[in-house]
Amino acid sequence: MNEEELKALNVDKSVDARGTACPGPLLAAKKAIAEISSGQIMEVLSADEGTRKDIPKWAAKKGHEYLGTAEDSGYFKIYMKKG
Repeated sequence: MNEEELKALNVDKSVDARGTACPGPLLAAKKAIAEISSGQIMEVLSADEGTRKDIPKWAAKKGHEYLGTAEDSGYFKIYMKKG
């Protein structure tokens, strides 16, 4: 998906982990994914560069679908669909 499509998604859960460094955003995502149902969409907000790689790897490993990453001013929005 391109950035416009990602930003237009109807997000079911938003995790704001911008104030944490690795592994904080990943730990927050692991906790939050349990709060949504299969097929729902979650976004993780993070300013930590490592999160761009960590979240997609973790999502694939756990059977979730990584939808893409959009850049905003000073942070990233990482989107995934719960498997």
